[in-house]
Amino acid sequence: MYNIYHIPGKKIGVTRNLNKRVTVQQGYALGEYEVLLTSDDIDYVSAMELELQKSYGYKVDRQSYTNLINKNKQMKINATEQTSTFPCPLNKLKGQLMDNLDLSWETSHGKFTITKDNIPWIIANARTSMFNNNRCYVYNKALLESIKVEVEPNQHSWNQNERFELIRKWATERGIYDKGNSHTQYVKLMEEAGELAAALLNKDAYEIKDAIGDIVVVLTNLAALEGMTIENCIDAAYKEIANRTGTMLNGTFVKTGLKQTL
Repeated sequence: MYNIYHIPGKKIGVTRNLNKRVTVQQGYALGEYEVLLTSDDIDYVSAMELELQKSYGYKVDRQSYTNLINKNKQMKINATEQTSTFPCPLNKLKGQLMDNLDLSWETSHGKFTITKDNIPWIIANARTSMFNNNRCYVYNKALLESIKVEVEPNQHSWNQNERFELIRKWATERGIYDKGNSHTQYVKLMEEAGELAAALLNKDAYEIKDAIGDIVVVLTNLAALEGMTIENCIDAAYKEIANRTGTMLNGTFVKTGLKQTL
């Protein structure tokens, strides 16, 4: 069934799913909108929508609902080696994604499918095309990595210490502890810190995550080369700050002293 809904003072529209279109996508709960007409005749509903928009004094759609449905039945995603581009501006992306749940497309990084789980990530990381303001895109590799993050916790039951052990095992196998030294690891740390700074300036969520992870790896190896473990370093740092008091000043926590404990 097709429903003509009315959001008082805002608009008149048509949908087959009131909860999805009006409540989930537009944020209006029951009682904040009304249903003016319901029918299984799409052509009749399409014509009545335009008439009602006109009679209520709203802007009349340039295309009828029937024509719009036929034209936009399935979103066409343009995939290149680096990106996947969506045929809509950022402010319309959520609605387009919700209307195209389970739509799949092929990229050089594999096959992707629009799901309720990855829609929030796509919306948060999409950028407006520099060539067309009515298009937006995401990077394919970043989308792939975001999916891996969701899958990996279910595949592994690593605890924190096991992850550090895996890092040390990886470093040992590659000769970092036998042939490397603390000075080279420090240089590597500064390199990764620079990459993190660039990612923060660019608001690149994928690169931020990647740089933070690389920094943790380097710090784990630096501690090992100095005869320590990263776990002990973290424990020592926490004991130092556990009872620290202070205030936030210009976005930074400034200590004022230590709590006295008995």
